[in-house]
Amino acid sequence: MKRSVFSILTNIVEGFGRYHYQENIQFCRQARGSLEETKDNLITARDLNQASRNECERLIESCDNFRKLLNRYIRYLKDKKDLKDNNSIT
Repeated sequence: MKRSVFSILTNIVEGFGRYHYQENIQFCRQARGSLEETKDNLITARDLNQASRNECERLIESCDNFRKLLNRYIRYLKDKKDLKDNNSIT
């Protein structure tokens, strides 16, 4: 679980360091995959009673909220890319 959580952060940071929108978007998608992996690990820990049910539920909800935020950021990047591409054509 630590690895997947760390992967979320490093992918977002690496994507932010890229100078092309599409690369940033791709790293954010990878971060989203790691986020889903983290959520799955939390569900498994909850279901196997390896961690507090309430704490797992709280963290699963946090994962869902963060996924929404990450999806909005990806949409923002796509919109910026499209705007840049459209301005380059004219």
